[in-house]
Amino acid sequence: MRSRGGKQQVKKIVQVSQTYPRLTVYSEENYRGRSRIYRGNTGLRNLDNILDGVESLRFFSTSSNATLVVFTRPNFQGGFRVYRGNTNLRDLDDLIRGNDVESLISTNQRLTLAEIRAIRSNRSLPSGYNLV
Repeated sequence: MRSRGGKQQVKKIVQVSQTYPRLTVYSEENYRGRSRIYRGNTGLRNLDNILDGVESLRFFSTSSNATLVVFTRPNFQGGFRVYRGNTNLRDLDDLIRGNDVESLISTNQRLTLAEIRAIRSNRSLPSGYNLV
């Protein structure tokens, strides 16, 4: 504490906690419509059940290892595409070889192709992930 003019001042330390990655999904293309934000390592198993269908997204992390994986089928099945680092996808229709995105994984970790294939085979996420 400091004394200033006979008054004691208390110095406060305020910490703001941000959890990354931050995934924002939108109900319409081009980041429009209703939105929902997910923080931390997250798996969205069926995008049709969120906001009556997710049509676009923004993925942000402070880590260059952050990984976004989108799948053509619910429950992390089907074909997939991997994005590293910050990613904005303005239209999820026909994104993967003419197929729509149906599920995704958002993580601050660098997922290898072998790890992604294991998730697809097991239909389950590693421990520490939020499953939505």
